[in-house]
Amino acid sequence: MISFDGYETLVAASMVLVVGGLLVSRVKWLKYYSIPEPVVGGVIAALGLFVLQSSTGIGIQFDKGLSTPLMLCFFASIGLNAEIASLRRGGKPLAKLVLVVVAFLFVQNIVGVSMAKMLGLDPLIGLIAGSITLTGGHGTGAAWGALFGEKYGLASATELAMACATFGLVSGGLIGGPVARFVSRKIRQRKGEQIDVIESTFEDPMRVREINVPAMIETLALFSICLLVGTRISTALHGSVLELPTFLCVLFVGVVLRNVLAWLGWYQVFDRCVSVLGNVALALFLAMAMMAIQLGQMASVAVPLLLILGVQAVAMAGWAIYVTFRVMGSNHDAMVIAAGHCGFGMGATPTAIANMQSVTDNTKPSHLAFLLVPMVGAFFVDLANAVVLKTFVAFLR
Repeated sequence: MISFDGYETLVAASMVLVVGGLLVSRVKWLKYYSIPEPVVGGVIAALGLFVLQSSTGIGIQFDKGLSTPLMLCFFASIGLNAEIASLRRGGKPLAKLVLVVVAFLFVQNIVGVSMAKMLGLDPLIGLIAGSITLTGGHGTGAAWGALFGEKYGLASATELAMACATFGLVSGGLIGGPVARFVSRKIRQRKGEQIDVIESTFEDPMRVREINVPAMIETLALFSICLLVGTRISTALHGSVLELPTFLCVLFVGVVLRNVLAWLGWYQVFDRCVSVLGNVALALFLAMAMMAIQLGQMASVAVPLLLILGVQAVAMAGWAIYVTFRVMGSNHDAMVIAAGHCGFGMGATPTAIANMQSVTDNTKPSHLAFLLVPMVGAFFVDLANAVVLKTFVAFLR
């Protein structure tokens, strides 16, 4: 086993992004289906490392020290860009998207449990291959896997959870673009309809921004405060009924910091600078997550579990096309939101943002999508998922 330190891991992640960008720009179908650059480069890196380990026995272990701070920086940027006035303007579309997403949590778990029973597996495995890992991701999967192993005696629960979360992360980045391409033919623009009226800064990461040194230092200070206070709050709440994931605490701190400073009139957050740093953190985090995927875990998963996951991917695509897209208005914003739902419904919020950036790079901006999806993917879905999962576990046990 060869271990990469933090610097070597950062170089590898940067190369993953460079290779992914080159391939997306030169391979027509990758651009056509809006496959995110970190996903393209990351999957190639993961495949290469899998072949290397399978053929030579040499494995590479990446340093994870930068991964969590980068993820937290991304969520801090979402919080710092969340203006309360804009959240209020989300209004009815936000409520619709929350209902659509929460409803799909039930669908995901019903599909998982039903398939598990049909294939003769423990129904808890269906939950692991449901919203625990596909909506919850690796962190939620590790927590519930440990619980299922200790409390219910489910063998290799954590390993199964990691494999399912890996499948979800990859498939979430792969199906968002094709879903958007499919529904693009069904977009309708109602007479007098106004779209793209809510400002956001994540949908156009390539736009030139004038950022000076003082602005960068001030923004880094805001990021540092969000990470420091957010992690302290998460630690203080650990083990209590109010326990929240660290990234949610960091995001909440960002929201409070931005709006309190504006309300007091002390400081106006520089949105362009925040978005630049947030997009850099997002790209590097995704690259590190994708290239560190252990495809050997996927190879070791039983065929029945892969069948469940395959059905889940189809269900996600179908829900995004026939429910998310239609409920959200069957317009351009709805198309981008549907691609984002595939990202966090099967993988994680950063994957959703990457999906939407890829789609809007090939079409036009969607301010509404970039306002709603991060809020729902980061604020609401994890809280709702915890309640839904407790309900299912109580019913099954």
